[in-house]
Amino acid sequence: MQLSSFLFRLVRFLLPVCIVITTWLHLYPIFHRCAFPTPPSTRPICTSQTQPCKSSTTLPTIAPFRLLALGDPQLEGDSSLPRPGDPVFPSLEPLHSILDATQPLADKWATLLTAISSLFAHDIPRQLNGFRKRIDLWGNDYYLAHIYRRLHWWTDPTHVTVLGDLLGSQWISDEEFERRGWRFWNRVFEGAERVPDEIMDAQEGEPWTEPLGEDKAWKRRVINIAGNHDVGYAGDLSEHRVERFERLFGRVNWEVEFTLPNYTYPATIEEDNTDSDATENGSGQDQPNPPPSLRLIILNSMNLDTSALSPSLQTATYTFLNTAITSSRPVDDHTTATILLTHIPLHKAAGVCVDPPFFDFYPGGGVKEQNHLSAHASKGILEGVFGLSKYENAPGRGLGRRGVVVTGHDHEGCDVVHFIPRSSSASSLAEEAPSSSSSDSESKLNDSNEEEPQWQAMLTSTDDLCLATLNSTPHIREITLRSMMGEFGGYAGFLSAWFDEGLGELGEWRLEFQSCSIGIQHWWWAVHILDLVTFGMVAFAVVLRVWEVAQMWTWMLRRRVVIENEKVTVNAKVK
Repeated sequence: MQLSSFLFRLVRFLLPVCIVITTWLHLYPIFHRCAFPTPPSTRPICTSQTQPCKSSTTLPTIAPFRLLALGDPQLEGDSSLPRPGDPVFPSLEPLHSILDATQPLADKWATLLTAISSLFAHDIPRQLNGFRKRIDLWGNDYYLAHIYRRLHWWTDPTHVTVLGDLLGSQWISDEEFERRGWRFWNRVFEGAERVPDEIMDAQEGEPWTEPLGEDKAWKRRVINIAGNHDVGYAGDLSEHRVERFERLFGRVNWEVEFTLPNYTYPATIEEDNTDSDATENGSGQDQPNPPPSLRLIILNSMNLDTSALSPSLQTATYTFLNTAITSSRPVDDHTTATILLTHIPLHKAAGVCVDPPFFDFYPGGGVKEQNHLSAHASKGILEGVFGLSKYENAPGRGLGRRGVVVTGHDHEGCDVVHFIPRSSSASSLAEEAPSSSSSDSESKLNDSNEEEPQWQAMLTSTDDLCLATLNSTPHIREITLRSMMGEFGGYAGFLSAWFDEGLGELGEWRLEFQSCSIGIQHWWWAVHILDLVTFGMVAFAVVLRVWEVAQMWTWMLRRRVVIENEKVTVNAKVK
């Protein structure tokens, strides 16, 4: 059998496999059902649990706000590669001494053997490892880029965020930081752009506000969150690291508010509300309700805990946080929802998620590493940003603002509900949730010898009884997104938000989330390697077949010449 025939037979087997797996790779969002949650087709309008439904409403077919969330890409760099100015084979440099005529022959021979030994033991392996590392970095960039491009194409998000740890280390030089930043924008997120400074800097007591969906440029903008591998933990977060991050990726603290465009409240609700407002104000004039809005808060949680290397940066973070709290709408205004995007997850007891609470500090002070925010910082966010309270006489009955917290950092991911029990039914939830030793140590007995309720967390549940209990308990959902790195499966999250006027008195925002993955990076490599091998095999088989045909024709022509010569010889003998 000709070699080309064997190769063509092998290609007939490999080609269908390549077509199938390549189709899967490029259309994996379809096969893996990667999509944003969608509103239900219809639902009744009910102002409360005790009042009957008044009518029905048709919700939008797709959510007007769709956030594609990606966590912890951690672009590695060439810091482990041979430096460009270093010699390729440094072991060979001593060989110039061999040319020294005064050196004894035995010493020259020893120098030569040492250089050759070092060449094969160190130089060549280092160059091969450097080549492998370059290929690995290149492949990792395009693996991450494949996730972003395919999901962006198929799911059609309105907004995109990367939840910190954009790069792999805060200790890299400025030159390496620039190189990785270039790869981030020109490979992984090619075609995307940084959020303009005019939006991030509009924080004079009020965030940048615009109608949701009016600016189509948000579709290609990336909302970048500062992570520990970008700017460092509190103990090594410096002004210089923040400055270079903000220059390339955006501000570490900022917010933006999106209002629902062209929205009018139902007539009966609007009339009742404006009448009550006019009565309270004593003006007799209508006070129209502000349109429903979504508020995105981008928070640098890296220096919320002490002690910090830069007190001024920590002060700036707390000043921003306090400003965001004071400029928020009233706690009982459920026509607005807050989406908090930050890197470090909130505090939770060990056993709830993969990462337990952990802190490490530098010998001279300063946070060196942490898995969660402290219980104190977490409480400040829960009770400050979201207005949650254990006291029923607090504004909004202590149930707080509508919203969700989306974080990164824990590469394994986690989906929890933070709550504070204040009734017997909520206490049953607290019994199911793992207890925190730090919370236990901080808890104190009040005058009636009852234990002061503490913030706790439990995995998000879809159980109807659990949901009914939570509805009467101060709570907020926190989604810690699993990393998009290859070893964690290349995950992405899809957060949808839509306004449902059938909830509450004036309507409320619904926030729903789901995620999907492409699989570990080995699948991406396997598909491309098999495609490359198959393509190379086809090309080689075609060239080989042409060569074999040419050889056959050459042999046939030579054979024909030989036969003609034999005929001439025979005819000559006959004559």
